[in-house]
Amino acid sequence: MSSAASNTSCALILAGNRPGGDPFAQEQGVAHKGLIEVVGSAILSRVCEALRGAGIARIVVATNCPEISALAAAEGAEVMPAESGPSASVGAALARYGAPMVVTTADHALLQAGWVADFLQDTPEDADVSILLARREVVERAVPQTKRTWIRLADGQWSGCNLFFLKTARASRAIALWSEVEANRKRPLRMASRLGWGTLLRFVLGRLTLQAMVSRLAGRVGIDARVVAARDGRAAIDVDKAADFALVRELLAKRET
Repeated sequence: MSSAASNTSCALILAGNRPGGDPFAQEQGVAHKGLIEVVGSAILSRVCEALRGAGIARIVVATNCPEISALAAAEGAEVMPAESGPSASVGAALARYGAPMVVTTADHALLQAGWVADFLQDTPEDADVSILLARREVVERAVPQTKRTWIRLADGQWSGCNLFFLKTARASRAIALWSEVEANRKRPLRMASRLGWGTLLRFVLGRLTLQAMVSRLAGRVGIDARVVAARDGRAAIDVDKAADFALVRELLAKRET
């Protein structure tokens, strides 16, 4: 157990349902992706296990799905109502439980305790918020068969890992910013344009790095946000579609065998 994990007050698992439900969950005959079973365990159970293994004792699940609530309770997690979107749920949880707080999602089927511990250890001491992202070469080295959407910037191509660390109370200032990033997370040109002509020009010329963009965004609300590079490319894999699910089953079957 890392000292950072042992000092983290809680972990929040986002398990809200989009309006009309999630199409892939519906294909699998369940009310939420967190209920999908992979190699004998529901995905949500695997996420809870990874967080506990990292030394985080208090786990909170944000959901409005009764089946998810029941499973969370069976796993010893607390349940709170999900808000209208992920950023709103994070804001409500932060107001209720405080920082430091790890945030992840209920479909992070491959999540491992070691990844969480490494992420917290690699977060700079003076950061208010950190975000785990994986470089394309790291992802493709670990899972060459995966197909991802990449954020292309001067320091390479990146994929999100659905793992965040709200390290200080100042992280609450980032909630409105989080909502903006949610809406534009796969459109870096739009995000760069919000930061002024100089930043937009650097982006167009291929000179804007991921950390520079994150730092400029965070600077707008007076916080220090850092990008942490994932050590294991598998951290970028979640369950959004059939191909992801097949890959997750294959990787978990190998790991558990």
